[in-house]
Amino acid sequence: MTTTGPLAGLPLLEDLPALSGARVLVRTDYNVPLEERDGRRVVADDFRIRASLPTLEWLRARGAEVTACSHLGRPDGAFDARWAMDPVAERLAELCPGVELTENLRFDPGEKDDAEAFVDRLVDGFDAYVNEAFGVAHRAHASVVGPPRRLPSAAGRLLAKEVEVLGGLLQNPKRPFVVVLGGVKVADKIGVVRSLAKTADVVAVGGAMAFTFLVALGHEVGSSIVDLEHVRECRELVVGQEAPILLPSDVVALEPGGRALGAARVGGHHESLDTKVLGSHIPDGWQGFDIGPETASAFEEAIATAGTVFWNGPVGAFEDDRFAEGTHRVARAIAGCPGYTVVGGGDSVSAIDHLGLAERIDFVSTGGGASLALLEHGDLPALVALRGAANAPAPGRA
Repeated sequence: MTTTGPLAGLPLLEDLPALSGARVLVRTDYNVPLEERDGRRVVADDFRIRASLPTLEWLRARGAEVTACSHLGRPDGAFDARWAMDPVAERLAELCPGVELTENLRFDPGEKDDAEAFVDRLVDGFDAYVNEAFGVAHRAHASVVGPPRRLPSAAGRLLAKEVEVLGGLLQNPKRPFVVVLGGVKVADKIGVVRSLAKTADVVAVGGAMAFTFLVALGHEVGSSIVDLEHVRECRELVVGQEAPILLPSDVVALEPGGRALGAARVGGHHESLDTKVLGSHIPDGWQGFDIGPETASAFEEAIATAGTVFWNGPVGAFEDDRFAEGTHRVARAIAGCPGYTVVGGGDSVSAIDHLGLAERIDFVSTGGGASLALLEHGDLPALVALRGAANAPAPGRA
């Protein structure tokens, strides 16, 4: 079928050959949380399983015999009973009877190594392959990039939607386009800031990563977390900015010797005697953990008029209620934004879920790391592999 924009050249389900009686291998992302109930391991949150159902049901409705495959946890290339797929298989059987599930892909070292012998064993007996695992689309693992070298292949519904939405942010977002980035590690986000600054109208930076930017501008940040290896890059981004980079003008900081992060009562609201709202210059010994009220208002103002918003990463240590207000205000502002809103996985999703706002977000990505990789590089190993499949359409051609 004809695909344009971010999906150009990507084979979709409709590009697969006739499926009646065919055996189809579907790479899913069933890396789900487990818990103990009555002495049994069970799936604690089946969101990722349910997210794959439209693709699995579409294939079965056309007569295909479907087998899913996934990783679970970090078994490091060997069998580990803690990460056996049994509880996932049980839940899948309840939600989509008739779909088989292989054992954990990462029990074999060939998965991470993209070993040809492992790919051969994986695809043996199958007639087609579907990738529905956006969460690992940035990994060049055997189950991600190997099958399209052997079989007619396609992107599943969820993977295609992720590419369409996130790729659209790089190509033609409705303006003003506002990006809100938080989290701890500058190293994880600096490439995304650089990429999105070329497209966005405003890039608002919060979280611990903001302190490296503030140091780059000559601010004192006390004992706040700073990545000295990336100060120069942050300075170059701010000075040579192609989009305004909005940094904190005030922060909520913990006094020297204050209670350790996480020691405060969580879930309530109370005045804390060991925190204080400070300006962007933080005295020695104090450590910033959240954007302050003035900064939160500036972020809210930018979000309120946005045509498109992308948010990834909390803007404060929101797991501690002393430092949660900034993230909560950003989450509520995005939920109330009349423009198109996208939340890019990870802890940002936890925040909107905690506040009951998920239904008010237009698109919630299932892949934190994959989302950032796509926005930084404009492509992913899984997508390159799919476009190289023998049945892939030429860009713009039916």
